[in-house]
Amino acid sequence: MLLKETLRLTLMLPALFTTAEQVAETDDGAPNEQDPAVEVVVVTGSLRSLPGDHVHSVFGFPKSLLETPRSASSVSHEMMSRFNMRDIDELIAVAPGTFTQSFFGVAGSLEIRGAPGETYFRGVRRLDNPGNYPTPIGASDRVDIVRGPPSPIHGPAKIGGYLDFTPKSARIEETGQFIEHTEASVGVDFGSWKRRVVTAEVGGPGRLGTQDFGYWFYGEFEDSGSHYRDIGTEHSTVQASFDLDPRPGLQLQFGFMYHDFDGAQNTGWNRLTQDLIDRGIYITGRPLPLDTDGDGRLSHQEFDVDGDGFSDLSPFAAGLVPGNRATLTPLDGNVCTIGDTPVFGCRADLLGLVDVGTAKLRTSQVLVTADDILTNESIVAYLDAFVSTDGGWEWRNQLYFEGSDHLNHSLHTFSQFHDTWVVEEKVVLSRDFRTDTATVSVQLSPSVRFTDFDHADDYTNEHFGRRDLTRPPSALDIRLLAVRIDDDYTEYYVGDYLDIGVAALADVTWDNGIAVVAGLRHDTIDMESRQPVDKLLLASANHFCTVPADCVVEAADDRVDGVSWTLSLSYTSDIGLIPYFTASKQSTLIAGQGSEITTANIAAGTALDASELREAGLKGSLFGDALYFALARFEQTRTDFSAQAIVTNQATETNGTEFELRWVVNERLLVTLGYSNVEVINLNTRSAGGRFSFIGADDVPGIAPDAFYGGTLGGVVLRPGASGARRAGVPEEIWSLTGTYDFGGGFAASASVIDVDAAFSGFSNSVRLPAYTLVNAGIVYERGPWRVNVTAKNVTDERYFRSNFPNLFGGVIVLPELPRHYAARVEYRW
Repeated sequence: MLLKETLRLTLMLPALFTTAEQVAETDDGAPNEQDPAVEVVVVTGSLRSLPGDHVHSVFGFPKSLLETPRSASSVSHEMMSRFNMRDIDELIAVAPGTFTQSFFGVAGSLEIRGAPGETYFRGVRRLDNPGNYPTPIGASDRVDIVRGPPSPIHGPAKIGGYLDFTPKSARIEETGQFIEHTEASVGVDFGSWKRRVVTAEVGGPGRLGTQDFGYWFYGEFEDSGSHYRDIGTEHSTVQASFDLDPRPGLQLQFGFMYHDFDGAQNTGWNRLTQDLIDRGIYITGRPLPLDTDGDGRLSHQEFDVDGDGFSDLSPFAAGLVPGNRATLTPLDGNVCTIGDTPVFGCRADLLGLVDVGTAKLRTSQVLVTADDILTNESIVAYLDAFVSTDGGWEWRNQLYFEGSDHLNHSLHTFSQFHDTWVVEEKVVLSRDFRTDTATVSVQLSPSVRFTDFDHADDYTNEHFGRRDLTRPPSALDIRLLAVRIDDDYTEYYVGDYLDIGVAALADVTWDNGIAVVAGLRHDTIDMESRQPVDKLLLASANHFCTVPADCVVEAADDRVDGVSWTLSLSYTSDIGLIPYFTASKQSTLIAGQGSEITTANIAAGTALDASELREAGLKGSLFGDALYFALARFEQTRTDFSAQAIVTNQATETNGTEFELRWVVNERLLVTLGYSNVEVINLNTRSAGGRFSFIGADDVPGIAPDAFYGGTLGGVVLRPGASGARRAGVPEEIWSLTGTYDFGGGFAASASVIDVDAAFSGFSNSVRLPAYTLVNAGIVYERGPWRVNVTAKNVTDERYFRSNFPNLFGGVIVLPELPRHYAARVEYRW
């Protein structure tokens, strides 16, 4: 491909620079006192892309990414601004291994190394947000992306990795001092589809009586349209941070972030076929009417046509091999067959469409209504105290609170709410020691974290195919949602859990370049959860019974213990290369989308699991620290395939390779390169030889698609063998290349190219999403206090897609991505 040829040329550039200037001069014209064979590059145009700053996100020690024996990237505010990044999904351009499948179109958290990741705020884990709301990035000074499970200092977390957001503040991280003067800006973002965003920020030093302090306020307000029909976005973000030094040896940092989001989830295209992907040809037709009470909405009871307590539009195929060309044959007793595969609960007379035809579908025509709701209100507050003692010990006390109030109405398929909050208190006691031959840093960290949850889902009768996207929504396809009547939920959990943990870490660096990082953690978690059975639809997608005692775990509680550890070995050579190896085991709590723990997982003893990591890598800093690269080979595994939350924390085994390069070629040109090769295996699928999935039209090519779009054909899809357990929707190979050049005179340009392999939309591998190359390009102009940034995104108008819940829904829905569009920002700074 064109991108790969460009990458080869990029990798040849270092050889050309070895013949460039042999001596760099200092500001006064004197030659630099280092090796004359190495060019020293002034890195004023680096956009803080090089790993010179200390980053606490990985182990808690103040080590740069170059020195840290883990695969990680750091993305500064300057980089995000130059490339006009608007959400976390765009971080893929500068952080390899971060391709994320669609969570119904909401960029809540990244998938890292093909598995769900976590989000941290100033080193503390936030509440789960797989797709509750788009995570705001505009108020961040820096985002650190750590690939693989976190170190013991951070407590139980998911296997994929995590993002750690550092908010803007008036304290200069490198020196610990406050900025000298007040800085402020006002900006307006606009672009395609009526994008309208206003931002304002101000920060600087202040004085209250005799007390000096630093402050930073940030506000962002959006009211935008969308390429997708019937979707709009309103959100507000307000963030404040304060820093002060009440006395020598004591620092206080405190602040808050408030975020209010109002939008909708985007299911994308339904009635998925390969023909729809390749040519945009969509199967039209109306389902049979079921609204017997005439209220304009379909209740769960109306899907139960024969009154036996179970839906009559959700037939179950017991062991289907994709590609089966047999026809659907009705038998007696609501049983059908597809070849030798029995299909239970099959009412073929109710499943078909009428007025069947075809149409050309636009990418803007998606399964959303104007009355769909996705609202989320969250608040984060923190208070940190840093104490330095005369004996050399440092204390850091972190107090963190977060609350989230969430509501989701997707009128065709799904509803959900949660009201969750968490408070965490963590103390880190640290000290550095010096021996004759080594520097030793130690940390001891006790912590207490309490989470309270109230969460419910309504996903029974989730029939994506009933709506004809060429027609308006109607009583044929709009559901009566559980959150509207506060009844008939599929799942409902109320409870809490308390995690008491203690961690100890040591970092020993010898003068000969050898370094060892070792850590150990123990967690004791008390958890309890209950289900208000009177709110449940018992004969549902989750509880196949009519009497609660037959299948519902009404309440459960347990106390569990987990041990985490990490061990890393690295060597800093004289030529700037650092090989390393890391092995670790990290506890992970199996919590859901609202941070809830299910009664069934507690009762079965599967609410706490562990992840294992083996990672070997090579990092380097060359050309006078102007070029940084990192290469990693890894294997990571969840140890118990039966312990999982299908939405947020699946049991997977991942292996792959990552490469990252950042090069400040000269004071004007910055180039970055990324590569990832990842394979993700679903462990429970490999063990069982198959998994439950929604069955799409191309899975059963012998049956006309319109024969069951009036309901949902689900079942156990069989793809035995290790390759059959591979997670769908995750491209095996991804390349990325970015560059930005400062022309002088206030002009700069940027461009990024992301090349993504083809991937299958669903677990059955019946629909293939094509490979694509995404090109973005922009220009920046600065004159005095004014700054203008205009970026064209998807410059070549590439037609591409992302899978939507591939293991479960990938055979029936897919998200068409945005066509060519533009984003612009005008900013005034003083």
